[in-house]
Amino acid sequence: MATQKTILITGVSRGCGRALAEKFIQLGHTVIGCGRSEKDIAALTKQFPAPNHFSVANVADDPQVAAWAKKVLSSHPAPDLLLNSAALMNRPAPLWQIPASEFSAIIDVNLKGVANVIRHFVPAMIARKAGVIVNFSSGWGRSTDAEVAPYCATKWAIEGLTQALAQELPAGLAAVPLNPGIINTDMLRTCWSAGAASYPGPDEWARTAAPFLLKLNAANNAEQLTVPIRNALG
Repeated sequence: MATQKTILITGVSRGCGRALAEKFIQLGHTVIGCGRSEKDIAALTKQFPAPNHFSVANVADDPQVAAWAKKVLSSHPAPDLLLNSAALMNRPAPLWQIPASEFSAIIDVNLKGVANVIRHFVPAMIARKAGVIVNFSSGWGRSTDAEVAPYCATKWAIEGLTQALAQELPAGLAAVPLNPGIINTDMLRTCWSAGAASYPGPDEWARTAAPFLLKLNAANNAEQLTVPIRNALG
């Protein structure tokens, strides 16, 4: 087996994050993750005990992320692979019909949440002089569509944030914006209920995505990547 890695995943309690956690653990790696549901985090902890580590934390809350990082880094090495996958989707509607509170929530999780996790975990990766940061983007981070403007805005921002971060990192590290492709998740069904079923579910997707992610290294810094699955958006 390849060298065991420590992999950090946000949004680990459901969807793609949950599927990736299970696949990585199956492959012999250690997974550290956070999610907002106490019930789901408790279930993960029971199913996948130490050295894996799952915590309740809202990435949009910087003090919560700081406390989570302090706890994790006191007992685990800096992540080899940091996956910022937590995200929210707006309900489909024209931009002017999206309430300010909903728009802010999407910005807080999809964009500020990524920055919060980077702020508190990447210094440890820099100190170790190794690691890959993968910020989940979307096909809608490289294209647009009607009625998903808030989500598009955050994913386009992730593309820019990640490209800038890539220029700031020292040798040995990498930052990558990743389009995971189209996956039949609760999030996709929120905005595209009629077409979601024709795409792979999270478990099927993770069988391809996990090995793909494990191969990333410093040479991939700043590359705009897409998981090579069927029906992926480029």
